[in-house]
Amino acid sequence: MEHENSCVAIYNTHDNAEQAIKGLQKAGFDMKKLSIIGKGYHTEEDPLGYYTVGDRVKFWGKQGAFWGGLWGILLGAGFFWVPAFGPLMVAGPIASALIGALEGVALVGGFSALGAALYSIGIPRESVIKYETVMKADNFMLIVHGTQDEVEHARDILKTGSSDVDVHLAA
Repeated sequence: MEHENSCVAIYNTHDNAEQAIKGLQKAGFDMKKLSIIGKGYHTEEDPLGYYTVGDRVKFWGKQGAFWGGLWGILLGAGFFWVPAFGPLMVAGPIASALIGALEGVALVGGFSALGAALYSIGIPRESVIKYETVMKADNFMLIVHGTQDEVEHARDILKTGSSDVDVHLAA
């Protein structure tokens, strides 16, 4: 994934993140340009899901409706164990950047695999550190990828319900 324009919004709950995605969908955003990252469960809960041959989810936990719905509309998804974060559910284009980081291809500047994935798509170093911190606090991160106009329009939509929204433009 190349450096690109992005709008990053942070949500405290999966309900707020889901409402944001529905808002973008209603506004006509291409769902293939959305990524979401969230901690899927805590250690005292059952896993959200796992894949079998054929990429079919066999089991969903407490937030199953949320993640199951996203799997149907977002491009690419996965359930990852990321050092320093634990289990993360990742859907959208950022999933391939995270896979590359986990394979050691994109590890840079002392970032975690998640930080390296964010940095590889053009998120500035200071923001990567901030996003790593909010993800460790069990928040959800929604990323809209697109043209400058698209990400600025997304920012206007995502302001409602988000604790923080930033636009990052490619150089």
